[in-house]
Amino acid sequence: MAEEKAPKGKFYITTPIYYPSSKLHIGHTYCTVMADAMARYKRLCGYDVRFQTGTDEHGLKIMQKAKEKGVTPQEYVDEIVGGIQDLWKTMEISYDDFVRTTQPRHVKRVQAIFEKMNAKGDIYKGKYEGWYCTPCESYWTESQLVNGCCPDCGRPVEWTSEDAYFFRLSKYQDRILELFDQHPEFLQPDTRRHEMIEFVKQGLDDLCISRSSFDWGIPVPGDPKSVIYVWLDALTNYITTLGYPDDTAEFEKYWPADYHLVGKEIVRFHSVIWPAMLMSLELPLPKHVLGHGWLLIDGGKMSKSKGNVVDPVFLIDRYGIDALKYFLLREYTFGQDGVFTNEVMLKRMNFDLANDLGNLLSRTVAMIEKYNDGITPDAATEDDIDRELKEVALGVVPKMDAHMDDFQFNYALEDIWELVRRANKYIDEKTPWILAKDPEKKPELDTCLHNLAESLRIISILIIPFMHTTSERMRAQLGLPEDSACWEDASVFDRIRGAKVTKGDPLFPRLDIEKELAELEAVKAKTMAEAKKKADKEAKRFVEKDAIDFDDFGKIDLKVGTIMKAEKHPDADKLLVFKVRIGTEERQIISGVAEYYQPEELVGKKVIVVANLKPKKLRGLESKGMLLFADDGKKLSIVTTDADDGSSVQ
Repeated sequence: MAEEKAPKGKFYITTPIYYPSSKLHIGHTYCTVMADAMARYKRLCGYDVRFQTGTDEHGLKIMQKAKEKGVTPQEYVDEIVGGIQDLWKTMEISYDDFVRTTQPRHVKRVQAIFEKMNAKGDIYKGKYEGWYCTPCESYWTESQLVNGCCPDCGRPVEWTSEDAYFFRLSKYQDRILELFDQHPEFLQPDTRRHEMIEFVKQGLDDLCISRSSFDWGIPVPGDPKSVIYVWLDALTNYITTLGYPDDTAEFEKYWPADYHLVGKEIVRFHSVIWPAMLMSLELPLPKHVLGHGWLLIDGGKMSKSKGNVVDPVFLIDRYGIDALKYFLLREYTFGQDGVFTNEVMLKRMNFDLANDLGNLLSRTVAMIEKYNDGITPDAATEDDIDRELKEVALGVVPKMDAHMDDFQFNYALEDIWELVRRANKYIDEKTPWILAKDPEKKPELDTCLHNLAESLRIISILIIPFMHTTSERMRAQLGLPEDSACWEDASVFDRIRGAKVTKGDPLFPRLDIEKELAELEAVKAKTMAEAKKKADKEAKRFVEKDAIDFDDFGKIDLKVGTIMKAEKHPDADKLLVFKVRIGTEERQIISGVAEYYQPEELVGKKVIVVANLKPKKLRGLESKGMLLFADDGKKLSIVTTDADDGSSVQ
């Protein structure tokens, strides 16, 4: 038994922990496939690799989703997370740890981290009043909003007022700028780094790190009425799974992380807030944060409501996991947005995989079986064409190493395909079918067959990070041991000695592109029709009232008011009691919306009031007017405006 080699070093890579509000689509899998390719590459090169992924399971949006389905938040996330884990199993993702932020190991360590930062003097209690984006779980100042909406996702924000704990993020502003300046490699690509520099230069506000208006989260130590805000909870996963702060053997071995791989929409949290937290804890910073682009379809991001999402499981069932991985890693440039189209995907699969690689293996094995009884011969001659093929084969590794270190997977695959194409051209140049007709050419024929088998052996090693199952199938047909591949052997020619080849099924069956396109477009049309049907069904919930005359409508006096105070009705669970300022007047208005809103969520909002409604007593308290809410059949959403209170609504 060969002596096991000591690892070249450690390598710790992470994906973001995904938010389980719904099923993942191909845009989410893109990030994880990239991380998996890098983890496999580093393992192949002899590194001690730790590859971590997982799910971020707390927050208001999860609680709302669970309520809509009539289940507990834990039941809701358990179902969604189970589906995510099944997807990663289907995609053969080789992660070493899957963290869930609801796991006890994470919960207790987040609380310990909170206490350490508090002891440092970096956490204080105050009152948060400002704008909050529930889908992004992000707080924003008035100046950061874009057209009154979240600058990250473009959705409407809500005014929030509640007691909260704050992290002194502003304290670390200069050190963050210094990090970007002195370590430009920390955040890549450069476009993201420049964006973050400009963001930080505008001034960092202290960060709200707790919520008291809902309870689906990790309790703040010593204050069970507050839960730790999702970003402190989520970002610390990268070290809690390593045992920090109570069991640090794994932490000392693998931290700092070599790469945090994240989507561009969460670069700010990973490159500004996370380093500041680590500075507070006096811990080393991750070496690199890489922000990748989005996969776009139909001119924009994939959207379940439009029905234009691409289901990776459907594509895997139809074309195979390796074909999908190859397409994702070959077609798109890291850091840039990429446009997903079925036609480009099918052409990559047909031309690169079926025609180039699959055909090369099939022809080579068939010729060895036909011309040498299935035994790969030794090389007996050498000419300039042979030497050129060897030169190309032995030149791949150094080029590929450089591209992999820069996460340029598309260029690394192009390096491999230079050899694939050169080997196919080598067959045409050597014309083994002609050499086989002349017994005196047998040594030259043997060399040709040997060099083709050697080229395929090297290719079978080079593709392991991207298509390990295809590599195994290639090695089986070439008669090579299953577990004998190592990166060093990709830099050596003439390894094969007397291997017995066995022809197998085609690696990648050739596709009828027109037929496949038609079927994929039919599936897409069906999905979009179902999405439209669902939207139409939702629209039918809006019951059209009997028509009224303009004169009747003109009797309604609509005014803009500002909610100054809100509290629950003392004798009715479904009612909220509001103090609403309308110009110089303040009124008490009661609404039956307690099941949809916490009182403090509505304070500060500018709302529309039916001002000339006759007063009415509701459970003993007088209500003078009515607030307007929109009803989508699931919940009531308050109607807001930017106009000054007291203004008339026309």
